[in-house]
Amino acid sequence: MKKNIIGYILLVLLLGVTLTACKQGKPKAARPPAGPVPVEVVEAAVAKIKLETELPGRTAAYKVAEVRPQVNGIIQKRAFVEGSEVTAGQLLYQIDPATYQARYDSAKAALARAEAMEHSAKLKADRYRTLVKTKAVSEIDQIEMNAVWKQAVADIAASKAALNSAKINLDYTKITAPISGVIGRSLITEGALVTAQQSVALAKIQQLDPLYVDVTQSSGDALRLQKEFSQHNQNGGEAAKPEVTILLEDGSEYEHKGVLEFSDVTVDQSTGSVTLRAIIDNPKRQLLPGMFVRAKLSSGMQDGIVIPTAALSRTPKGDPMVMLVNAESKVEVRMVKTGQNLPNGTLILDGLKPGDKVITAGLQKIRPGVPVSIAPPQADKAGSTVKTAEKGEK
Repeated sequence: MKKNIIGYILLVLLLGVTLTACKQGKPKAARPPAGPVPVEVVEAAVAKIKLETELPGRTAAYKVAEVRPQVNGIIQKRAFVEGSEVTAGQLLYQIDPATYQARYDSAKAALARAEAMEHSAKLKADRYRTLVKTKAVSEIDQIEMNAVWKQAVADIAASKAALNSAKINLDYTKITAPISGVIGRSLITEGALVTAQQSVALAKIQQLDPLYVDVTQSSGDALRLQKEFSQHNQNGGEAAKPEVTILLEDGSEYEHKGVLEFSDVTVDQSTGSVTLRAIIDNPKRQLLPGMFVRAKLSSGMQDGIVIPTAALSRTPKGDPMVMLVNAESKVEVRMVKTGQNLPNGTLILDGLKPGDKVITAGLQKIRPGVPVSIAPPQADKAGSTVKTAEKGEK
């Protein structure tokens, strides 16, 4: 029994040694040499680029006036329809004028009395001036009478001023529109007591045509825009205000174009942003104050190179770079300076020249110095497949 077990063990060991010798004796298959990595490229070329910047913003009324009373009294009537168009000077409210009419009449009577007193004093002063020459009255009496006349003249001036003040207060009982525009809802009704310069407005008038669009942008980008506009004007462009296109909340484009105003630009110290103001026509009242919109600012045309955004990579420090196929069909790294993002890619300000072959696909399979081969774009392949299918159907 023990002899059989020992024989089995020796047989297993012998077979193991034989198999190991066979494996070591078989030659290893040689690994085929690696070929160039297929990549897709786009050739850099200079083209005319329309520079546009899209910014968020809100609409605001061109003019806003809060209607407030300037005298105390009871509102007798409201003379407008809420939400309607009003013109400057149109009657809006009527305050009970009885008290102010009485004051006006009293001031008018006081003026008439002062004028009568002045006329009498003037006649006496002229008479005393003649009598003093004949020594019929003393010189002191003549001087006193002349002073009485001058005092009567001053009383007339004071009475005229009081009459004007009474007339102004009487006119203030008719509350009129300070500007033309659309008037909102009335915050008071007939019979309400109002006071001069009260904090609560009676109504609000807003001029909606034209309309302001206030957009916010970082101060650095605002300075860049100003430089672009200035450069455009110096290069022969018209010295006109930048054009603005408004995109509504539903994504549609507003039918009227606006212009950008760079006046009244202030920097918010907490956010570092700048409020830019555009003016746009609003004849149909389609835009209302407070609406959220997006404004596309056009800064003209410029020659430049645009590459797909997917072709851009970043260094560990965040600097932009691209991979190129050089003349030896090898990968080369090129640092670039980027501009604004455009609908069809990213504007390259520096680092590329026309004819450079920028790698757009296959970036994860390459590194600098690796040989590559240029493959046709996937879109072209799909297009050729579609064309072949169409030919087959025919």
